[in-house]
Amino acid sequence: MRVLIVDDDVELGALLVEFLTREGFSVAVEHEGRRGLQRAASGDSDLVVLDVMLPGMDGFEILRQLRQKSRVPVLMLTARAEDADRIVGLDLGADDYLAKPFNPRELAARIRAILRRTEAQPSERIRLEVNGVGLDPGSREVSVDGRRVELTTLEFDILEILMRAAGRGLSRDDLTEAIYNRKATPFERSIDMHISHLRKKLELHRTLIKTVRGVGYQFCRTPEEAPVA
Repeated sequence: MRVLIVDDDVELGALLVEFLTREGFSVAVEHEGRRGLQRAASGDSDLVVLDVMLPGMDGFEILRQLRQKSRVPVLMLTARAEDADRIVGLDLGADDYLAKPFNPRELAARIRAILRRTEAQPSERIRLEVNGVGLDPGSREVSVDGRRVELTTLEFDILEILMRAAGRGLSRDDLTEAIYNRKATPFERSIDMHISHLRKKLELHRTLIKTVRGVGYQFCRTPEEAPVA
């Protein structure tokens, strides 16, 4: 699989190329923001590892422009573990994030987890239709009552998991483990953020994803399952 690293730290870039190549990835590196955006949008990469702090154009602006033309999975690297950086990245369509400094093995594990999600197995390519929502794993297209809805890679994956378990509550741990292949941390808000984005995009006239107190989230099989106002 082809991984593009966009990071101005030349030494770190060289170390990641060496490590990820040993892990079986084909790795390219760009050290400047605008060149990184051009390379990421070219379609030559299966995943982009994108640093926030870059010369020429920062990672948030790269991601914003990239999402206008590409759904390539993006893992953000932040120099700080602050919620603000993570929330901005998720808002703009990042698939995951990792704070520096990090263990290269964790980076490789997260890359594999993202790539596994984007490679649906044949048995998982059956189109889903639940409560007026259509989801096609093959084309990765979603519609609500015939209206096409644009989702990020991670939003699509969360919606598919919820729809396959329609009528049953899934905890944040269930969703985090299925998406990231790890347990949720006590203060992690990424799943909640993505659910919030899904609701804004999907729910024009009715509730489709309801919060189950003490459990997590549930996709409603019918309008009758939605909470009563």
